[in-house]
Amino acid sequence: MKQRGWKTISSEQHFANAHLEVATDRVQTPARSEPRTWTIVHRKAAVIVAPVTHDGKIVLIHQERIPIREAIWEMPSGQIDSVAGGVDPGRARETIEQVASRELREEAGYELAKDGELIPLGHYFTSPGFTDERGHFFLARPVTPCPDYVRDESESILECRPFTVSEIRRMIAENEIHDANTLSLMARLWACGLLPSESV
Repeated sequence: MKQRGWKTISSEQHFANAHLEVATDRVQTPARSEPRTWTIVHRKAAVIVAPVTHDGKIVLIHQERIPIREAIWEMPSGQIDSVAGGVDPGRARETIEQVASRELREEAGYELAKDGELIPLGHYFTSPGFTDERGHFFLARPVTPCPDYVRDESESILECRPFTVSEIRRMIAENEIHDANTLSLMARLWACGLLPSESV
């Protein structure tokens, strides 16, 4: 929820496509009487899912990321194209929870087990110095592989497999995991006491 006292004086759009918009805004803030000019990348919100298996492992995907020219380990995630109450009349309405479940299936090939639960864990801002993009965190536990799953080649996902918490801790410590979504969700899980027991 936005704090009171923020006022957009003007906004000039420079570029827009289906995924983002670049604009220069003049904004009056609660603490300053003079408006400030800021170039902002407006992006759709996203979901980030921590899938935990019955034996307490966390499923990560290994995905090629063109902007950084690297394949990295990360948790399943994806932009929210259309949600209930959204503004795109051409798309079916999905709740954020449905988007999270869909991304889990499409990217990782996993789904909630019959006794599973999808737990919302709030949101964070990916890089608030230049974009308003927010990521909504979810814990999915326990998850199980989808039967007859076929990976969508357009996703650029090279591999998907479960890791123990100890393995992920080592990967973070040795800078093998450097995806902001994954690092932030691991921190949220730790802070909430929701990390699985550390197994080897």
